[in-house]
Amino acid sequence: MVHSAPGAGSPPLPAASVLPAAPLPAAADVVIVGGGVIGASIAFHLAEAGVRDVLVVERDEPASGSSGKPIGGIRAQFSDPLNIGLGQRSLEAWRQFATRPGADIGLRTVGYLFLLGTGEEVATFERAVAVQHDLGVRSRIITPREAHELCPYIDPSSIVAAAHSPDDGCALPGAAVGGYLRAARRLGATVRTHCAVTGIATGDGGVRAVHTSSGTVRTGTVVCAAGAWSGAVGAMAGVPLPVVPLRRQIAMTGPLRPGPPRIPFTLDFASSLYFHDDGAGGLVLGLSDPRQKPGFGREFSIEWLEPFREAALRRAPALASLGVRSGWAGLYEVTPDCNALIGRARDLDGFLYATGFSGHGFLQAPAVGEIMRDLYLEATPFIDVGPLSATRFEGSAAAARPEAHII
Repeated sequence: MVHSAPGAGSPPLPAASVLPAAPLPAAADVVIVGGGVIGASIAFHLAEAGVRDVLVVERDEPASGSSGKPIGGIRAQFSDPLNIGLGQRSLEAWRQFATRPGADIGLRTVGYLFLLGTGEEVATFERAVAVQHDLGVRSRIITPREAHELCPYIDPSSIVAAAHSPDDGCALPGAAVGGYLRAARRLGATVRTHCAVTGIATGDGGVRAVHTSSGTVRTGTVVCAAGAWSGAVGAMAGVPLPVVPLRRQIAMTGPLRPGPPRIPFTLDFASSLYFHDDGAGGLVLGLSDPRQKPGFGREFSIEWLEPFREAALRRAPALASLGVRSGWAGLYEVTPDCNALIGRARDLDGFLYATGFSGHGFLQAPAVGEIMRDLYLEATPFIDVGPLSATRFEGSAAAARPEAHII
């Protein structure tokens, strides 16, 4: 039974909301639209690099959109080398977060465990593991018995293998957003909350100003990090950003007796069922409900628990009968190929974007902040993100990015 179900009105985690109100400046070198983890990471990296006037505008509170989840997974287990590289670089940064930028994000390196129910799934993951090994990821295919030893909830007879990486894990997105933004402010950036973007002025082929509900800011550079709302922001500047909002929900059991063991972030590849311990004596439960229709609704509802429990009966029967104490709904920002949009607008100088992460934004945020810093400074990023340009979907030569490890 659900005893409480915070939804769209749920406050962000306290660590993300301790920033005092700031006045809106008349001008800025860079205006970042969106105060989630992507925008916060970009602000920190730009300010750290010495960019003087960095402004973050957030329509609500920091981490109040897609970044407000109670616990976020971090991993490098992907099939696309580009996503693997972004995940690896970010894992390194998450491990160092207490020092740079300096905040406790509740990092728990519990590993990721993908449950595989067919030979075809195993073959898919074997190919990915080979690529991961070439790039230095310590992943491996393990037996059902080994998977059960890592996660006793699993029925080992229901799977044929699993894929495991011990270096993955989870952390607190709200704490990460707050850590990035506080550090950015110490370095001179301005964070303006409750400040919705209402228009983007352009002229002579470039960005000229950003209009907001609190006034107009002159600028030559806008970075769209608006998550599920990025399509509308891009449209203000005439830049197509194919991002669709899609509700995703999680549930929390609250403290269990006895408490759960320390387990990996565990996912059933076929059904998208996932679960992990919450670090406070309970479990976090989730599933990407295939029946969910696109839209901006963020109310929590329990209909998705039906397919979750059906999947749990097959893979982890003890979870099927668990009650849930509370729940949360948020938005995935989905692109046609479920890969990010990162780059510069082709036909408008000064418009950059980092959005459409399709559930991977938190885990890739540190790397993306670094990349956007380099794109702004016209430096060469550590990895070529040209294939993630929003223009990849245009025309007869459209080229979607491959990625098998989508949840």
